[in-house]
Amino acid sequence: MSVMKRSALGLDRSRDMVAVDRAISELRAGRPVLVEGGEGSALVVSAELIDAAFVASLDAFAQGKGRLALPPARLRRLGAAGRKLPGVVALPSIDMARIEQLVLKVDARLDAPVAVASALDVSALELAALSLIIPALVVIPVEPASVADEPLIRVAAIAINSFRTRQVEELHIVGRAPVPLEDAPRTEFVVFRGGEGLRDQVAIIVGDLDMAEPVHVRLHSACLTGDLFGSLKCDCGDQLRDTVRWMAENQGGILLYLDQEGRGNGISNKMRAYKLQSEGWDTYDADEVLGFDLDQRRFDFAAAMLKQLGVKRVVAMTNNPVKIGAIKHAGLEVQASRRVLGRPNKHNVQYLASKRDRAGHYIDMEALMARAAPSD
Repeated sequence: MSVMKRSALGLDRSRDMVAVDRAISELRAGRPVLVEGGEGSALVVSAELIDAAFVASLDAFAQGKGRLALPPARLRRLGAAGRKLPGVVALPSIDMARIEQLVLKVDARLDAPVAVASALDVSALELAALSLIIPALVVIPVEPASVADEPLIRVAAIAINSFRTRQVEELHIVGRAPVPLEDAPRTEFVVFRGGEGLRDQVAIIVGDLDMAEPVHVRLHSACLTGDLFGSLKCDCGDQLRDTVRWMAENQGGILLYLDQEGRGNGISNKMRAYKLQSEGWDTYDADEVLGFDLDQRRFDFAAAMLKQLGVKRVVAMTNNPVKIGAIKHAGLEVQASRRVLGRPNKHNVQYLASKRDRAGHYIDMEALMARAAPSD
């Protein structure tokens, strides 16, 4: 049984956490949410999911005071060179064609000045990130009394801002069982509830581990296309299976399978990025077109999983220095790291080079190319 705060009615989660959960569902369904903060209140609607039938009433309600909140990555693509902070563009009318242009069109440019995003706008964009939708929102300031009769989910900005941290605090094991794998027959799956994404997280414990000794650990973000279907566009499936096999043949280890598809952008945005890549865009440039920076993932909850399993010292199996830093920052000792190379091919070699050159991954291209099949 989980250890959580309980209300007088015996509810397992505090009211503000439940409000964020419900707001995520509403935003993903294209319905407005009322976000409340110290700067006032605002109706927030997903720019990508706004319903054409809803625009007229929304426009009348906005009375020319609406704005479009955008993250720095999308603003840079629209022409705001060097932009590092979110911003807003005024919406004198809720014009769907203009919103679509500013949010989704590859060759779009800014058509109005960019104002500083308020704390409320920043919280709304964080809610969009939690919802795994395109990070662009129509924001309409309102007086709460004016929408008192509307069936809206109301959520406090402070609850949105603290949601990820609270998720880590409430992380807990909900089930575990032995699951023999083809290359690792002595394997246990441990399922955690909480952390990033919209599902559960899984720790795969390979072999009989002595938690008093350094444990080989890989933080592996879910990749439906690579892990399950063997996509040639990445090296994720190779890294997943090779790591489990290596652990089974050596000292054992723990692979954390984390719900962070598409570098934390979600499967739908990953497919949008893949479409852009098929048109010649670099993997990181494709994400920036959609409004995402290099990497949206966080790994504090992964470190919390390791702590609950009793791990204190780690040999990190990764090419990503960010993962190593996150483990250290969480208070675990990283004694060493070990590279995990996939197989390069004509479809993923540019992607792997981009990870090395733009995200600082430790990838030795010569060693990598030595693993390529002769036909590649």
